[in-house]
Amino acid sequence: MNLLQRAWRSVVRKPVRSLLLLLVISIISVLFLSGMASRNASIALKDNTRQAIGAGFLMTKNVENESKRVEKLSQKIGDKDGSLEGYHQKKEMIEGQPMWRTWTDNVFHCIKTEDIETVASVDGISDYNITTAPTRVKGSGFERIEDPEADQTYDFGGVALIGNLDMKLDANVLSGNVSIIEGRMVAADDKDVCVISEELARKNGLKVGDTMTFHPIEEEEPVSEAGIIGIYQVKEKMTPYMSGDTYRSENVIFTDLHFPEKAEQDTPLFERACFKVGDVDDYEDVKKRIMELDLDWELYDLIDNNGNLNTMAGNFNDLKNISEIMLLIVAGGSFIILFLIFLFWIRNRNNEMGVLLSLGVSKSKILFQIITEALIIGVIAVGISFAVAPATAQEAATYLVGQQEEQAQLEKDAVAGQVATEYKDTERMITGVQAEVTKNMLLVDGLGIGALIILSTAAASILVFRKNPKSILSEMS
Repeated sequence: MNLLQRAWRSVVRKPVRSLLLLLVISIISVLFLSGMASRNASIALKDNTRQAIGAGFLMTKNVENESKRVEKLSQKIGDKDGSLEGYHQKKEMIEGQPMWRTWTDNVFHCIKTEDIETVASVDGISDYNITTAPTRVKGSGFERIEDPEADQTYDFGGVALIGNLDMKLDANVLSGNVSIIEGRMVAADDKDVCVISEELARKNGLKVGDTMTFHPIEEEEPVSEAGIIGIYQVKEKMTPYMSGDTYRSENVIFTDLHFPEKAEQDTPLFERACFKVGDVDDYEDVKKRIMELDLDWELYDLIDNNGNLNTMAGNFNDLKNISEIMLLIVAGGSFIILFLIFLFWIRNRNNEMGVLLSLGVSKSKILFQIITEALIIGVIAVGISFAVAPATAQEAATYLVGQQEEQAQLEKDAVAGQVATEYKDTERMITGVQAEVTKNMLLVDGLGIGALIILSTAAASILVFRKNPKSILSEMS
């Protein structure tokens, strides 16, 4: 009878012991596969301001990362008043008690133009656009659209400017919600121009060719002028940033890219950039080139035309790091559990080992038989785990993403109570999590389980096989 036959008969002869080991290894294998699939999971987002642009990409600031940046910048400044990279902190006396006031400005939230241009220069990108966040300003010589029943207590009494490098690639235009009924859209070479809503034009008797004037919310000067080059209409009213009428759909005015900062008298706030792929068939190659760029990706979210947020470093609140920690914990815990199981298993086989030793079988052959038994059970267990892993991995990834979303919201709420900022992030909602178990994952899992079985069995056998044959034979019952 050869080694494999003896191992198989031993497995069948002790069904309870074998089934216990089968269950343990199956669970370990499923946990490994779930961790690997979660690490590479892709997250689908729904965002009413981030529309698909055919074959293209959207680049925005990573909001979860911004809360971490606030903490890091605060630590760099230390326990003193100061400003750094758009973050500010100042100690003030409130009711006789010293309190820290912290806030961020446009510099902190603005996408870096050099990073936008780096992505735009990638081979395969045919066009791109930069869009500012809605910027509040006051108008001179015209009346905005107001709802007499709306609560204007905290409203700024102004209108909202949205600057574009190329308006035809604005999210509202790409989605088909905004269309021109008179004149034209803003182009890249335009300066000091605007496109207004048909309601605003009708209320003030404005037409293409007229001039509108604006000034900062809190100052009457300086006054900035923009010529009207177009009038637009909407299918559905654009969602305002806050209550009141400053950001209401009819009061949104599209301008050239740099007019909002000129009218507001502040630094620019570039909220997002979109990149159009020239050849749809080259889409995946272009995506790969973009992701290989030497950029600080922790600052950004890169969303593809399917709305998928790539799980790169720092994206979605360290889901990748958490999955890797999970894999390390599973590996360590699995080794300990298997070591204890095999230690118990070997110590309860004194009679069998004594018989084999009396027949002249060496310790190494006995050890190889035990490892072979464990590997036979391991192969069956891994096969079972391969069948159930896809569904389990999907559930695990969905749970981890849900926990991360909840944690990110808690952190965001905590920071919101400390940081005063004019910026308000767009609302995003997770619509799906896709965790795929690939062939490479199955291969890595199989090799990992095999290595764990061999290492834990060998470690457990050392405590028994270090005894001489006489001592082992004397322990036979």
